[in-house]
Amino acid sequence: MIRITDAAQEHFAKLLANQEAGTQIRVFVINPGTPNAECGVSYCPPDAVEATDTELKFDKINAYVDELSSPYLVDAEIDFVTDKLGSQLTLKAPNAKMRKVSDDAPLVERVEYVLQSQINPQLAGHGGQVSLMEITDDNLAILQFGGGCNGCSMVDYTLKEGIEKELLEKFPELKGVRDLTEHQRGEHSFY
Repeated sequence: MIRITDAAQEHFAKLLANQEAGTQIRVFVINPGTPNAECGVSYCPPDAVEATDTELKFDKINAYVDELSSPYLVDAEIDFVTDKLGSQLTLKAPNAKMRKVSDDAPLVERVEYVLQSQINPQLAGHGGQVSLMEITDDNLAILQFGGGCNGCSMVDYTLKEGIEKELLEKFPELKGVRDLTEHQRGEHSFY
């Protein structure tokens, strides 16, 4: 479910040494399955462990995950990175905003999952996002851009060289990707 690197485990172990005996960590998602999902880590004293929690045992620490957060933390990773600028804890949870779908789910669900978990996080850096409007009978994915992507001069490149290539590689049954957006340049546009 969650991978916690050795560096992160060592970091947590140092922090936990100063807490009440038996305290471990809790990994959770606030607003799971929504665009506003946020992941977090907190202390979990022994009296805060719920019967429905999942306990994850690692070499140096244990972590608890509540029942609601659990499906949204599949493939999550916690790392502790040190570089020239200092150290920081990173938590990557690609499924926090949308529950991972199975390989045999309908095409529309699988495409939506890839858009929300892989493509939109990249577009968010420019204040943009893309939504799946439909998959046509002839297997074209019809998308609509929003935010900073609407009116951006690079939107055609993003669509054809980024999104379409990635979707066609993952879903060979798709025949292409089309943009439904009526692009209007403005202060919101990224370029």
